[in-house]
Amino acid sequence: MSNASLSPLPSADRPDVTARLRDALLGASFTADGLLELLGAPAYAALSRSETVPALRATRGDTPLELLVRLFLLQQPVPHARVAAVLPVDVCLESGWLDRAGDDEVAATVDVRPYGGPGGEDWFIVSDLGCAVGGAGGIGNHAEGVVLGVGGASTTLAGLTVRTPVSAALDLGTGSGIQALHAAAHATRVTATDVNPRALHIAALTLALSGAPAADLREGSLYEPVADDETYDLIVSNPPFVISPGARLTYRDGGMGGDDLCRSLVQQTGERLNEGGFAHFLANWQHVEGEDWTDRLRSWVPRGCDAWIVQREVQDVTQYAELWLRDAGDHRGDPAAYQARYDAWLDEFEARKVKAVGFGWITLRRTDAAEPSVVAEEWPHPVEQPLGETVRAHFDRVDYLRDHDDAALLEAHFTLAGEVVQEQVGLPGAEDPEHVVLRQNRGMRRATRVDTVGAGFAGVCDGTMSAGRILDAIAQLVGEDPVALRDRTPAQIRLLVEQGFLEPA
Repeated sequence: MSNASLSPLPSADRPDVTARLRDALLGASFTADGLLELLGAPAYAALSRSETVPALRATRGDTPLELLVRLFLLQQPVPHARVAAVLPVDVCLESGWLDRAGDDEVAATVDVRPYGGPGGEDWFIVSDLGCAVGGAGGIGNHAEGVVLGVGGASTTLAGLTVRTPVSAALDLGTGSGIQALHAAAHATRVTATDVNPRALHIAALTLALSGAPAADLREGSLYEPVADDETYDLIVSNPPFVISPGARLTYRDGGMGGDDLCRSLVQQTGERLNEGGFAHFLANWQHVEGEDWTDRLRSWVPRGCDAWIVQREVQDVTQYAELWLRDAGDHRGDPAAYQARYDAWLDEFEARKVKAVGFGWITLRRTDAAEPSVVAEEWPHPVEQPLGETVRAHFDRVDYLRDHDDAALLEAHFTLAGEVVQEQVGLPGAEDPEHVVLRQNRGMRRATRVDTVGAGFAGVCDGTMSAGRILDAIAQLVGEDPVALRDRTPAQIRLLVEQGFLEPA
């Protein structure tokens, strides 16, 4: 399906109209909070599952907010006279935000979804019709150049990103502009690229309607529009990472073989980052027969960068193919065509000896350290979003541990991180537990098994005594040689610091 099937977009060069429209939306409480209050939690949650019936039932009244939800979020035509009482309807029609539907109704030309910023900002994400509700699952037709609204991947990446004031930020594959919008809140200058000119137009609308500064929008694939000497303090990308045969859908299919797009993106990032700068990506990667996935991902990390790679999910090739065939709506079409496309996916994986596909996060930080830290781990468990501060703290701990050998660790002082609890596991009535687990209730919500010395050590870390003195006291308490205890415990201390259970005082 070509771009010809997509509706014309509102003008991106009418800041006067955009400002008036924004004021009208805010005046009617067409915000994330207002939406939740109007719809109620069940109907609000149903939207993320692409189910609109509960929201339609909740907006059968005649208030301005109900009218705007039907118009911009649920794609329902509404009476012209009612819209005129809420919006500057004539200029919205003239500038392309609205279109006439029949004799006495108007309809939106784009979806507009209220979105709450991290600082309580009232933002609006613009997307193609049918794309504001439920991300990819809410799309009615999959035109080639369609631009999605807010999906789970978008919010995951936004939550992962380290949010510190920076001079220059780069959003690769901006889509609807949600990552550029977040970056504009803490970056002096934001550049956004996309291979799809329609996405750049919609990103400009998102920024303007949200009252954010305009970004430098450039057409082209990934780093192509960026000059060789341009560097950034922050780079983010939710790229078209789907590993597929061909490139049917611009928003998801990168057009390179296998996971080459994600690999190229990560590998090219090192030279674009300023010292201390962060890069955050969502990615898919192949699990190839005879190859450890962590080795594959480690080979992507550019020189001069620390990396933290987290695999959140793994699907076998049949699950993966079915997921994205459903995403494209192929399961609702001709069964023979569906089977042929399914075969093509499996042929592609078989040729590449791919047995499964991993999905997760990749964070780089430019350090130019003599010995870069590359952590690749699997963590499919629930985490606490936003994680940006947790990500920043991970790399701070990397620096600390790189600068402290075992002798320095024993001289250091530590405190137990907040909201860490201890769990003891063993048979009922047993004198001693079989093992002890420390568990975090914040951030990554990790759990790690420790011995009784490790548990006792962590429990008394309040910053007042050095690690060595604590171990000496434990040795005296349990009747163990203090020298031997000092020799064998730094590895456990290092692990507890690395995973965020202990913090340098």
